[in-house]
Amino acid sequence: MKRILAILLPIVLLTGCSSNATWGWYVVNPMNKSGWINIKFLIGGMGDTILISLIAAFISIVLGLAVALPGMSDKRGWRWFNRIYVELVRSIPLLPMLFWVFYGLPIIFKSMGINVPIDAFWGAILTLAISDSAFTAEIFRSGIQSIAKGQAEAAQTVGLNAWQTMRYVILPQAIRRILPPLANQFIYIVKMSAFASVIGMQELTRRANELVVTEYRPLEIYSLLIVEYLVLVLIISACVRWLERRMGADERG
Repeated sequence: MKRILAILLPIVLLTGCSSNATWGWYVVNPMNKSGWINIKFLIGGMGDTILISLIAAFISIVLGLAVALPGMSDKRGWRWFNRIYVELVRSIPLLPMLFWVFYGLPIIFKSMGINVPIDAFWGAILTLAISDSAFTAEIFRSGIQSIAKGQAEAAQTVGLNAWQTMRYVILPQAIRRILPPLANQFIYIVKMSAFASVIGMQELTRRANELVVTEYRPLEIYSLLIVEYLVLVLIISACVRWLERRMGADERG
């Protein structure tokens, strides 16, 4: 509670400093009843935003790794699969892809005799995961290829097969190097989750839009929305820096 009040303090100060009648910071002022109700309503969407982002990020990492490995294969067909997937997916804007997944996939499944309805929650997750997987695949590919070939050769000399070499030798070192760009992609997913509002998902942006319709105070409400995303990103950044220290991702020493 104290942290929330500390974050909202600048907004409250703006209320007292402004004599212009067009300002309406009272709608997000925690010192009055209606303002506190509005704040709780907005913050209530943070749980869905975080949940969508975490699930989408996990699927994106798994899918991205599955796409990255064929790109390093000696077989041309696997490399072509990697390039086609990456170039196709990352060239599609997120919003059209969201509409295609939410409205199009159920039709495709139905034409195949499969009744799989996709609600707003899973539509947002699938879209974010697919869209981000192309970027994640390139991050994995660059990270794996940055490991010296001598590491794989040394692993093979002690009897490890290709899978064991990748699992126990290459990937652990690559993950340490790609942790910062993966964190950037997670922050990207958190911010892009705002697009889920257009298909009715009750996350942060959707709740802010609904509150604007009832209060007619877009400046004040969207300002608080920006603060909420800022807090999320700062928390993620702090967690990543802690994880980097734990994993020894800084190799300058």
